[in-house]
Amino acid sequence: MKASAAHSPQSWRAGSARLHTVDLAGPEGRLEAVVNEGAANAPFTALICHPHPKGGGTLHNKVVYYAMKALNAPSWGLEWPVLRFNFRGIGRSEGTHDGKAEAEDVLAGRDWLEDQYGLPVVLVGFSFGAAMALRAAKLDERGIYAVAALGLPTHAEGREYHYSFLKEMRLPKLFLSGESDEYASEEELARVVVDAAEPKRLILLPRADHFFRGQMEPMQQALGSWMKELIP
Repeated sequence: MKASAAHSPQSWRAGSARLHTVDLAGPEGRLEAVVNEGAANAPFTALICHPHPKGGGTLHNKVVYYAMKALNAPSWGLEWPVLRFNFRGIGRSEGTHDGKAEAEDVLAGRDWLEDQYGLPVVLVGFSFGAAMALRAAKLDERGIYAVAALGLPTHAEGREYHYSFLKEMRLPKLFLSGESDEYASEEELARVVVDAAEPKRLILLPRADHFFRGQMEPMQQALGSWMKELIP
């Protein structure tokens, strides 16, 4: 299902504002979203997915915001257009939380970016958003260039997360977590990465927990550096 917006990307780039609100056409109706403009010559666009709604996750989550800055702000050297959205049932997004079908919401965001920019899309997700980004790429890799999973959970709120499908996924994959992540130990995450297909990279930040408290800048540096390696 394709998404729609009230403005063209050309009008955004020509304007003075760098942030715009858009509505995506999701599988269960409207998905609330915002897009940060990028440079006119950006080689990629990015879509960032927020953490679990039951934990208060929204497109305004702190980790999501800082990840966006690493990919979009001129000071970090990438200046890609970045789309953030609320999963179904959150904020102004229509529908009801499911726990798995949110992967289809991610694909709606992918479709919107493809329609508006015609560039390869890099998926980025934090926590539950990371799980949904990977699942979305499994469902439909079209137009997706790479996936970055921040704080990927292996267990949370009594639920186990399994990623056996990654052994077939040959997109570039970044797994970026804290050494003290409460929802995935080093050993658990290492097993996920070992079983995943190449290309892949695991980065564990010292002194960082699941939410990268006090370690936002190292998270941004690691994410931005990996992204720069993707540029042809």
